[in-house]
Amino acid sequence: MAVSDLFEALKICVIIPTYNNDKTLANVIDRVRVFTNNVIVVNDGATDNTSQILKDYLLALHIVTHKVNKGKGRALQNGFVKALELGFEYAITIDSDGQHFPEDLPQLVSRLANEPNSLIIGARNMSQEGVPGGSSFGNRFSNFWFWVETGIRLPDTQSGYRVYPIKLFSKIKFFSPKFEYEIEVPVRAAWKGIPVISEPVQVKYEQEGERVTHFRPFMDFFRISVLNTILCTIAFAYIKPRDFIKQLSWKNLKAMLVFTEEGNFKLAASVGFGVFMGIVPIWGYQLIVAIALAYVFKLHKPLVILAANISIPPMIPFIILEVF
Repeated sequence: MAVSDLFEALKICVIIPTYNNDKTLANVIDRVRVFTNNVIVVNDGATDNTSQILKDYLLALHIVTHKVNKGKGRALQNGFVKALELGFEYAITIDSDGQHFPEDLPQLVSRLANEPNSLIIGARNMSQEGVPGGSSFGNRFSNFWFWVETGIRLPDTQSGYRVYPIKLFSKIKFFSPKFEYEIEVPVRAAWKGIPVISEPVQVKYEQEGERVTHFRPFMDFFRISVLNTILCTIAFAYIKPRDFIKQLSWKNLKAMLVFTEEGNFKLAASVGFGVFMGIVPIWGYQLIVAIALAYVFKLHKPLVILAANISIPPMIPFIILEVF
């Protein structure tokens, strides 16, 4: 099946958020339209010649206009709203600065056809020549925290070249309006059970001074740090304990209690850690913290939970007797 036919069959559109990228915008639009006419451009309050350029495409694509700049996250969300109104179920987002290659659209569409209802993130080769050091560090930083918050390892969590299952996302409320939205989305998607996968894509970085970037190193990095703090808190206080409890069927519990593959040190450490968490004075939070840290330290979780219950009322006299 031709790529254009897959766009129609799977109800896919391409969303191009843009802000002051008038030098590259037309080229990106033209290259995208080689593969599909299902194109939405979100003009996020541009103050350059973007509006004039888009006048040449009034009959060729759909345009969403913000009178003032609202940030990339809000631009994407409003683009998704427009896409849903038009009957699309998936949206591929591509930046307007020429960094992404529209020629990679066929492989993203093909991957979606094989793995529907997934969030697919285009994985860039961040080790290639010309990648700014700040971008490479930021990507490693983001990858690490995504793994901490979800347990999923991905090679590139910051890429804006993505396939979004927008019909599924319409049921999730996001609270990030700017760059950090693209960090919040895969975490919240993973928590909802939506597969988050990657697909290799090409990337082009202009020379320093020629590249247009709207990322503000101090402010945006601060906002990202605050977001990761919130997501980590939610992950360890609710998501990880929730997921663990969901696994506690009798069949799974018997499987988890099999010790044959566990080393003696790990079993002893799990019991010792569980006992410690059971008597540590953070009453009301002992079990939640114990489960979360058991994930971090890769301990035997059922043993940690059993040992942490040492502080239940029938055991308190023995604890007091041991202390005194």
